[in-house]
Amino acid sequence: MIEDELLKWRFKRGSQEALRRIYEKYLNYLLTLAMALLNNASEAEDVVHDVFVSFAGSTEDFKLSGSLRGYLASCVLNRARDHIRSTRRHSIASAGANSASSEPNGPEQSVISTEESARLNRAIAELPIDQREAIILRTKGEMKFKEIARLQGVSVNTVQGRYRYGLNKLRSILNGEVEK
Repeated sequence: MIEDELLKWRFKRGSQEALRRIYEKYLNYLLTLAMALLNNASEAEDVVHDVFVSFAGSTEDFKLSGSLRGYLASCVLNRARDHIRSTRRHSIASAGANSASSEPNGPEQSVISTEESARLNRAIAELPIDQREAIILRTKGEMKFKEIARLQGVSVNTVQGRYRYGLNKLRSILNGEVEK
């Protein structure tokens, strides 16, 4: 965490080296989160790219007293939400159009390395977005319920409920108990 405080301080003062180090340090973590939320490799890469482009342009306005990792995760979460809403609107407008392929290639090979993980990702994609976020941020993002509650703007009890209900629904989906 001391490194992050130094990186934030240097980034605020315009250090390109600090920005590069932040990118290197958090890229895989953020790609994993985005991939888990979107279940599409190219969309996940686009979201993370957009977050870093926006972040890089924020040096003058940058004020962060909390966790850099949490801040970047919340940025990815918000961009992913926006992307999901946008995709939903687009698919409604063009009903009948085929959805984009989520064929793995590149860095996502480490995320989806087996058929079981691909099956799990498909099952997670079936969860309601609030439950999906709670599970992904807790398991892949390694965030505490309190942090997730702050991100989602709800109580800790609500997040714990979403997490529990999401896990139960996920179990049902994976066991073939949920009708489609």
